[in-house]
Amino acid sequence: MHGFISLNNWEREIVDKPAFQRLRRIRQLAWTDQVYPGAMHTRFEHSLGVMHVISRLYNAISSRSLDVLRDEFGYTPEGLKRDEQLIRIAALLHDVGHSPFSHASEELFPENEKGAKFQHEQYSAAIVRTQFREVIENHPLNTANYGFRAEDVAALLEGSTKAKQTLFWRDLLDGQMDADRMDYLLRDSHHAGVQYGRFDLNRVSNTIVAIRGTRGRAPRLGFSEGGWHAAEGLVLARYFMFTQVYFHKTRVAYDIHLKGALSEILPRGKFPRPVGGELDEFLRWDDWRVLGELHAGRGGEHGKRLVDRNHYRIVFKSPEIPGPGDLPFLEKIKLRLGRLVVATEEASKSWYKTGVADIPIVSDSDPGLVQPLSWYSNVVRSMKANNQVLLYVRSEDSEKARSIVREEVESEQSRQGTLGFDSGAR
Repeated sequence: MHGFISLNNWEREIVDKPAFQRLRRIRQLAWTDQVYPGAMHTRFEHSLGVMHVISRLYNAISSRSLDVLRDEFGYTPEGLKRDEQLIRIAALLHDVGHSPFSHASEELFPENEKGAKFQHEQYSAAIVRTQFREVIENHPLNTANYGFRAEDVAALLEGSTKAKQTLFWRDLLDGQMDADRMDYLLRDSHHAGVQYGRFDLNRVSNTIVAIRGTRGRAPRLGFSEGGWHAAEGLVLARYFMFTQVYFHKTRVAYDIHLKGALSEILPRGKFPRPVGGELDEFLRWDDWRVLGELHAGRGGEHGKRLVDRNHYRIVFKSPEIPGPGDLPFLEKIKLRLGRLVVATEEASKSWYKTGVADIPIVSDSDPGLVQPLSWYSNVVRSMKANNQVLLYVRSEDSEKARSIVREEVESEQSRQGTLGFDSGAR
């Protein structure tokens, strides 16, 4: 997809570590292959891709905005080359904390002492501080040239102020224009065999810039005016991939079954915490182990449905952006279906953040004039969050449930107009 990806000897040794090789056994898109059979790729190749893309973006910014980086941070060309290495390592390791089947199982992360669920980024940072400390801090390339610590990488992954000036680059790791998103959209669409995730990476790379801080604002990353359509395309690619692939009704059903099966398989129904010996146990969990448990007949009803491809069926869904009467009508159907409904899933997905997070665009005619992408793009400005709700029943109850839904829909249509209805096919 990106062609050849180059690694230096230090990066190769990082890749060779067991905690990184584990990513070969973590699928990027969970059970999406049950809908799109080619979607069998893993976090391993994605992590290599993110490192490649972030380096490409970093070098483009360094070349195009050297004066801004020099004035705002005191960067020299040598300093930029130094921090590129840190950014590359952070990108390479950003996903080492994923649980089996990636995001699909994250609801089973335990809670911290404050009652909030741990996030995979926290697992990644903890793994960097432990499993990768030796190879980061004592590699000859590091000791002779950089002096980086594992903490420097972990702080960048967490977005901590301990990252100091390299925190400026975190938008390339986690933001509305990050290398992570750029790689997974292209990679996921490629393996799924769809075109929804395509955007112009070349144009993005050729127009991304560093923007001076003004009126009390810190320096930011953004685009020159000639690239705003490419930035818009990136936002739209994410929207299309979510609606057509990530939130596909059958793919969502398999997420339900995976979570249900894992809650039966995992001790106390949760993954180990990212602390002490529990972190070592967490790293022993991967897709292969889960598949072995399923093959052995564990995982309860959900495990059997995964093995047999006998997933829950959707019988009704709201529009992506529900109107005033849509969710009350869905609740009416849900009440009528009663115990036939075994799962309710809600998208709750925003495509673009305006305000402080809005991607800045630098005017071509006046470099001192900066406007947000939402000022340029009517499409981005008009995008609303997806709050679609899906109702599922067991496959053996689907015909009975659809008959009830059809009766309610036809009654409502005759009373006040047409509402959306999904037959649950596929």
